Amino acid sequence: MNRREFLAGAAVLLSTGGESGCRMLPGTSDVLPAWRSGQFQAHFIYTGVAESVFLIFPDGTSMLLDCGDIPAIMRHPYDVPVPRPREMAGETVANYVLRVNPRGKNVDYMVVSHFHSDHTGTPCWQSCGTMVDKSGDRYWRSGFGIALEKLRFLKAIDRGYPDYSDPIPLRDGRDRELEHMKRIYAYLKERDGLEVEKFRVGDCAQIRPMHQPVPNFRVRNVAANGKIAMPDGTIRDLYRDYLAKHSVTRLNENGMSLGLVFEYGSFRFYTAGDFCDRIDGFQTEDAMAEAVGAVDVAKIDHHGHHSMSPKLVAALRARQYVACIWDQLHVTDDTMTRLADRTAYSDKRMLFPGVFTAERQREDASRPWTSDVAEAVKTKGAHVVLTVERGGESYSLTCVDAASEDLRVKAVYSGR
Repeated sequence: MNRREFLAGAAVLLSTGGESGCRMLPGTSDVLPAWRSGQFQAHFIYTGVAESVFLIFPDGTSMLLDCGDIPAIMRHPYDVPVPRPREMAGETVANYVLRVNPRGKNVDYMVVSHFHSDHTGTPCWQSCGTMVDKSGDRYWRSGFGIALEKLRFLKAIDRGYPDYSDPIPLRDGRDRELEHMKRIYAYLKERDGLEVEKFRVGDCAQIRPMHQPVPNFRVRNVAANGKIAMPDGTIRDLYRDYLAKHSVTRLNENGMSLGLVFEYGSFRFYTAGDFCDRIDGFQTEDAMAEAVGAVDVAKIDHHGHHSMSPKLVAALRARQYVACIWDQLHVTDDTMTRLADRTAYSDKRMLFPGVFTAERQREDASRPWTSDVAEAVKTKGAHVVLTVERGGESYSLTCVDAASEDLRVKAVYSGR
């Protein structure tokens, strides 16, 4: 048996895991196998300073969902391990994409979940310094503004292009993320002929395989700008009544996040940026629960920072939860308690924060949910790679050493 066959079979070998339902493969020491035609993958890229997810569709279509950057050197004592301290986050992301993307530097979609610097980059800072370089005053070298130097994008999608007036005009804050992305779009339009579109809530064909049809695979645009596509085809506007009653000039950008569900056969994966807000006492994640339903794997909303309402957790019923971590204050105890709560649903599950540091291990040693945290993400950061096999019948999650140049595997965990 060669290494690729060995790792591909791990999900089957581990399907009878213990309490977590996803036992670690002992002694794994190989490198991440290359994507194969027919697989759907989601790579949660660990930079220690931001969120970035790279997806490969079964036909090889690719998507970079977010590419952020924040100032790691200014966050002590809340910083988490950075795998390459001298490397900017956008460079880490681009180099990772170049290693795993079947089409090399060509990426079909760049998608911005919402306008916060840990998802976009910013003119105001970089992960390894406080001064952001400009490139001929065309764009700022932070987040997407660094990744674009090694990657080529065909189409960009965000929540508001071109006028950013939905549901109210978007006003740039101190980090100037909107201006940052507008400059990037303008530069890439000229350099590569980039197309830019507004995310269409309720659409199931805006984001699709570009290179060949894939049976039983689709991407559902579930939410954006506080609007959610419901199962009956209607669009629920969470902020309409609030805006009718109050004169406001700014909304919580987290609540504007894009929500998507990737479906491949019977497999379903949920991701929604930092979608988490409270409007006049109403938790917006409760509405998302009514729209999404059960999934196999879910990205944790808002880095697990006081997110994932009980109603949403009970509706998702996920077996695996993954979080992009850049702060010791992420995956808070209340969030992790809800995710591990067996009274919400009895299925076994496993939690994959990008890192669960030694400090957090000491602090939370007595918490019951720590037994659900994957061993491979403890102490040092790991890329978490979701691989769904052809047709969606089986899947696995692989933890890859984030400090390794050759994508060395730390552990493989089974799915169903």
